[in-house]
Amino acid sequence: MPTLKTAEDLVALPYVPPTHRFIYGDHDGAQQFCDLYLPQYRASDALIPVVIAIHGGCWRARYTLDHLSPFCAALAAKGVAVWSIEYRRVGNGGGWPNTFLDVGKAADKLREIAPQYGLDLDRVVAAGHSAGGHLVLWLAGRSQLPTSSPTYVPNPLKLRGVAALAAVVDLADSIDCDICGGNAANLMFGAPNDLPEAYAQASPIHLLPNGVPTINVAGEYDDTVPPKHTRPYVERAQQLGDTADWLEVSNIGHYELVMPNSIAFPSVWGAIDRLL
Repeated sequence: MPTLKTAEDLVALPYVPPTHRFIYGDHDGAQQFCDLYLPQYRASDALIPVVIAIHGGCWRARYTLDHLSPFCAALAAKGVAVWSIEYRRVGNGGGWPNTFLDVGKAADKLREIAPQYGLDLDRVVAAGHSAGGHLVLWLAGRSQLPTSSPTYVPNPLKLRGVAALAAVVDLADSIDCDICGGNAANLMFGAPNDLPEAYAQASPIHLLPNGVPTINVAGEYDDTVPPKHTRPYVERAQQLGDTADWLEVSNIGHYELVMPNSIAFPSVWGAIDRLL
């Protein structure tokens, strides 16, 4: 087996500051903000496609969007704008439904800033890693939420596609598999059997079909979010008529997927570029 990167390797990467920072929430400006990374060069006056990036970290407060900043900068260097979302997490006001409300509101704020920065809202792809992969898939599925859901909005931003990187797809199964130490139970403030409606509304696999093309990317040796957890999302999406592809990258684990200098980055960028 190859030597795999660790969480410590990921968070040790040098922080790359964004081009701009925007507050989107009314409750906690220290957590409810987005970082915008703009490409340094534009080939023409054409509108710039956008990647919504959502960081992982098991939905825990200790992990911020800082560790995703090199990944965001590397994507911007490819000629896209990157909208990196910070959100309330377990331990700083997050959990159901606040984490989900934050992510939805942050994504929808793109409509507000798009004209000023020449962003193309017809070409928005979301890319998230681990718990962030769960949240980008949830963004794709929120159009399927019942109007009774506390996270329902009538006109969510439409995504062109989702690149789900080692994504948590089913919160109940993540507890059974001890993914993130079963922290989904803390995210949801209870167990699946006690909160079946909330778990159904928070788990992307239960919001299919959603009509949004997805590419689910996994590392061959990922034991943090094992491919066996993620792959059923692809299978169910295909069964229900959605466009969903599976891409397993050889010789990597969990963290290489968002490390720009890793052997996985060309595959990840290829998936995003294909969706765009």
